[in-house]
Amino acid sequence: MRSLFCGVAIAAIVSVSASAAFAAPPADIDAFVAKSMQTFGPPGMSVAIVENGKVVFTRGYGIRSIATKAPVNEHTAFPIGSESKAFTAAALAILVDQGKLKWTDRVVDKLPGFQMYDPYATEHMTIIDLLTHRSGLGLGEGDLLIVPATTRSRADIVHALRYLKPVTGFRESFAYDNILYIVAGALVESVSGETWEHFVETHIFAPAGMTDAMTAYHIDAKNGVALHARINGPIMGMGPQSILQHGLEGGASAPAGAINASATDMAKWMQAQLAHGKLPNGKQLFSATQSDEMWKPRVVVSPDSFGAATSAVLAALSPKFQDYGLGWFVESYHGHVVIEHTGAVLGAVAAQYLIPEKGVGISVNINSEDGAARRAVAMHLLDYYLGIPDQHWNEELKKLMDGMMAAGQKAMKAQPEQMKPNNKSSLPTGSYAGVYRDPWYGTTTVSTRDGGNLWMKFDQTPRMEGPLTHVADDTFKVVWADHMIEPAYVKFDVASGKIVKVEMKPVSPLADFSFDYQDLHFAPAH
Repeated sequence: MRSLFCGVAIAAIVSVSASAAFAAPPADIDAFVAKSMQTFGPPGMSVAIVENGKVVFTRGYGIRSIATKAPVNEHTAFPIGSESKAFTAAALAILVDQGKLKWTDRVVDKLPGFQMYDPYATEHMTIIDLLTHRSGLGLGEGDLLIVPATTRSRADIVHALRYLKPVTGFRESFAYDNILYIVAGALVESVSGETWEHFVETHIFAPAGMTDAMTAYHIDAKNGVALHARINGPIMGMGPQSILQHGLEGGASAPAGAINASATDMAKWMQAQLAHGKLPNGKQLFSATQSDEMWKPRVVVSPDSFGAATSAVLAALSPKFQDYGLGWFVESYHGHVVIEHTGAVLGAVAAQYLIPEKGVGISVNINSEDGAARRAVAMHLLDYYLGIPDQHWNEELKKLMDGMMAAGQKAMKAQPEQMKPNNKSSLPTGSYAGVYRDPWYGTTTVSTRDGGNLWMKFDQTPRMEGPLTHVADDTFKVVWADHMIEPAYVKFDVASGKIVKVEMKPVSPLADFSFDYQDLHFAPAH
């Protein structure tokens, strides 16, 4: 989990479009945001609020980049990460409205080349299944096909599905994934004849008036932000902010999490969502029927669905139940139904909450991985609109995050006996060099450099390469040249003097599930 704390005082850069006569956001919003930014340290933040169909608040705070100090305003576009999934679901909803799809259509009938590892899943997976994280794949399985970048196409991702082994039965349980939303994007393309990017831009952004939005991150975008992370401390998430030179640029991964949008854009998106697809001009972005379909609970989300670290955060936020619809979480919060989704990419995180019974929408984006800041602000606003007494989110989340970081550092120091450094290995250093293949990922190459030192390169992931240093026996550690990628232990299994397989695991116990490496099973390529 990559989000934690800092303490830099940041002044608010105010840019507001509000209808004061209509409604009054909380009087302390500026002060609360300033306190959150001071407590957790994101350089910039944007906040948008919709009430009863009206945009009542869009505001920017802080700076777009610690290098340029350019101010954030209501038109600054932030990465929204997995909030993009609701746009992919909406794209499919529009195709359903057009009569080109039914939610119950089998994916195999609509997307040439679609094949899961399990033949039953291949034959029975519907479009609903594609969007509800119940395919049988494990948490984040296959994410290293796209994270942090890839040379693959969407068609390549679709093809790789057949090699991803399920960890549960089809439709048995919830396990969050990104890969199948990329497949959903490919399905949009197959049915519409347009790229996913063009479809979203012309059928969603344009009619909704989302003029700042982009379907991919561009580091030099005029209205964009720099991405920031703490990558030089004792554990990822600690230390000073650094500007990341790369983000989730889009390409194959875009339907799962590459959209960038401003506070103004997100307000317009929330207006359409809360009006069940109806735009302020009276036209329908998607029908009320499809709105109901997207918000309908489909699968129960268990408390431990995202691993122990993230589950601690979710427990602190107190959902009494949580389900997943089509691109949205549906949960109970203090007796109220809330429709929500958060998002995270390297260097930026977002949160979005809708309260249908109140007609309220809340969006918070930041340009760093200090995720508690967006959570604190979003939950403070959620409590305000539901009449819940102040829960001191800044203070409570600070305690929680500090505790998690302390526990993470302790766990890193308490390595098992077999990981204690030694000078023993089964083979000479050069014998570990070679090409190793995983059925779904492809190849990684271990080579010798600089006088015989080992170097590991993930061959279809730009920037994912770095030196291998010996730890103990046949286990090495790779620290990637791009420090935003989680370091990993690399264990070579040796039998009869030959390497038979290679397994990996993250060094940090708080590593994001996209970097858990657990699904990789490399063997020597022959």
